[in-house]
Amino acid sequence: MADRSPLDRFKDVLSGTSRAVARDPEVDLAFSSDTPHIAGKQIKVPAPTRGLPAEQVALARGFADSFALKLRYHDAKLHNRRAPGEPAARAVYDAVEAVRYEALGSKNYPGMRANLAAALDMRTQSDPITRAQTAEEVPLQGAVALLLREALTGEAPPPEAERGIAMLRDWIDEKAAGDFEALAYLLDDQASFQDKVLAMLEHLELARADVPPESPEQDEDEQDEQQDQSQQDEQQEGEQEDQSRADARGEDKGETSDETVEDTGEQDDADTDHEGDGEEGDDDGILPVRPNRPFSDMPPDFNYTAYTTKFDEVVGALDLCEPDELVRLRGFLDQQLAPFQGAVSKLANRLQRRLLAQQSRSWDFDQEEGLLDAARLARVVVSPAHSLSYKVERDTDFRDTVVTLLIDNSGSMRGRPIGIAAISADIMARTLERCGVKTEILGFTTRAWKGGQSREQWLAAGRPPKPGRLNDLRHIVYKQADEPWRRAKVNLGLMMREGLLKENIDGEALLWAHNRLIARQEERRILMVISDGAPVDDSTLSVNNGTYLERHLRQVIAWIESRSPVELIAIGIGHDVTRWYSRAVTIMDAEQLGGAMVEQLAALFDKD
Repeated sequence: MADRSPLDRFKDVLSGTSRAVARDPEVDLAFSSDTPHIAGKQIKVPAPTRGLPAEQVALARGFADSFALKLRYHDAKLHNRRAPGEPAARAVYDAVEAVRYEALGSKNYPGMRANLAAALDMRTQSDPITRAQTAEEVPLQGAVALLLREALTGEAPPPEAERGIAMLRDWIDEKAAGDFEALAYLLDDQASFQDKVLAMLEHLELARADVPPESPEQDEDEQDEQQDQSQQDEQQEGEQEDQSRADARGEDKGETSDETVEDTGEQDDADTDHEGDGEEGDDDGILPVRPNRPFSDMPPDFNYTAYTTKFDEVVGALDLCEPDELVRLRGFLDQQLAPFQGAVSKLANRLQRRLLAQQSRSWDFDQEEGLLDAARLARVVVSPAHSLSYKVERDTDFRDTVVTLLIDNSGSMRGRPIGIAAISADIMARTLERCGVKTEILGFTTRAWKGGQSREQWLAAGRPPKPGRLNDLRHIVYKQADEPWRRAKVNLGLMMREGLLKENIDGEALLWAHNRLIARQEERRILMVISDGAPVDDSTLSVNNGTYLERHLRQVIAWIESRSPVELIAIGIGHDVTRWYSRAVTIMDAEQLGGAMVEQLAALFDKD
C-alpha cells in the first residue's frame, strides 16, 4: 500500500466519498479521458494528471458529487413518468431537476459547493448560452437552470453565461419568479417539485395545457403524430414486402445497380430487378464511389501514414449481422427510445415544414397581367377608380442537395448516446427524404481493440519505428444516399449490437465520408459529424506521438473547410468540438442530439 501513487489514493478516497454520498456500496467510480457520465451505478469522471492540480481535483470531485447526488435523490422512473412531451419543455424539465439534487448537495454538504461549481463551469464553457448574440439564440433550459440555481443557493451564474442570461432574465423573472420561490421549499420532495415545475412550464408558455394557440402549432403537432403513425404503418408493410422478395431470391444484401433509380412508388421493383448486378470490385452491396485519395496526393502537411490498409474494410450492415438479428436489434432500439422518438419526430416535422416552405412557390403581386388577385378586389369595390390587380406565380430556387451523417461508433458512445444517435439519424433521413434531400448514414470504428491484424503484422516484422496508424479500420454503410429510407431503417439496429463499438480514428473516417460525397452529382453536399470525443486508438498512440491522430484530424478538417465544396458541420456529445470545427455545436446531454441536428441543418438551409 505504501507504494501507491497519490493519484491512486485520490481515486480510492473519491470512490469512498461517492458511495457514502449515494448511500450505495455498489457505486463504482473510474477515471476517464472521455466525457464524464453515469451509467447505472458506474460513474466516470475526468482524470486529473499525476501532479493533482487543484483545479483538476475540484473538477473530478464536482462530477463525482453530482452523479452521487443523482443516485441518492433522483427517481428516474418518477421523472420520466411525469415528463412533458414538448421538446423545449422537456429540456427545461430535465435541467431544473439537476439543479434540484445539486442544490440539496450544496445545502446538506457545504464542502460540495465549490466542487459542483467547478463542474458547472466546465459544462458552461461549451454551452451555446456563452455564444448567444440575440435572445432567440439563448437556450431557455440553460438560462432557467442557472437562474433557479442562483435563487436556490445564492450563487451567481458563471461569468461566461452572464451575457446570455441577461437577455432573458427580465422575461423569466416576470413569468416564473413566484415559481422559483415555491420550488425552494420543495427540494426534498421530487413529486411535489415536479408538480410545481410543470406549472412553471405553463407560465413560461412551454407546456401545452393552458397555452392558447398563437398559430396552428398544436394542430400541426397533432397532424405530425398522425402522419408519423401512418408513415410507420406504411413502413412496416413495405418492409414485409421487401423481406418477402429478398427471401424469395435467397438474397440478404440489398445491393443496387450503378444506375440511379428515382425515388417513386415503383422504386422497390426497380431496385429488386437490379440487385446483385454490381460489377466486380463493388464492396458487397456498397455503391462504387471514388476511392480514398492516397496520402501522397494530399497536401504536404498530411504527415500521416497507415502501416497497412490490407485489413481495413468498408461493409454494409447486413455483412456484419444476420437479417433476423438486425430486426431484433431494431425492435430493441425502438422499444428503448420510444419516448425520445416522439420528441425528435416533432422537431423533424418542423424542419420539414421549413424546407418545404423554401421549395414552395411564391407570388409577385400588383402585376399588370397574370392571375386575378382576389384578396385585393375589396379596394376595387370601395374605389372603382383603382385598376384590377394581378399576381404571377414563380418558383423558388432550391438546390439539389445530399446530406451525409457520419456517426462515431466508438466504445465511449455505448448505451444511450449511440441509441439516440441512431434514432436521430433515422428520423433525419426520413424527414429529409420527404423533402427530396437524399441522405447517407455512415459509421466508423475499428475491427479490434488495441490493434488487430495490422499490429500482429507489425510485431512479426520486428516492430519497425514510426509505423503510423496501427489498427484495422471498419467503416460501416447503414444507408446509401440513393437507398429509400424504409429499406435501410432496420440497418440502424446494428449500432445496438454488443461488441460492435470499439476504437475511433476520426481523420480517416472523415476523409472516407468526404470522398463518397465528392463522388455525388448533387449541387450541394453537406457532411454532419456526430462524435463524443477525440480520436483514440491505443495501439496507434502507444507507438506514435500522443497527438498523432488528433493532429491528423485537425489537418483533414482544415483541408475540407478551406479547399473542398463539401459543407462540414459537427455535433459534439459532451465534448467540445468547436476547437476543431469552425461550424460546430457541443451538447452535454445525448437527449439534446435530435434538436441539435435539426437546428444545425435548419440553419444551413435558412442561410442558403
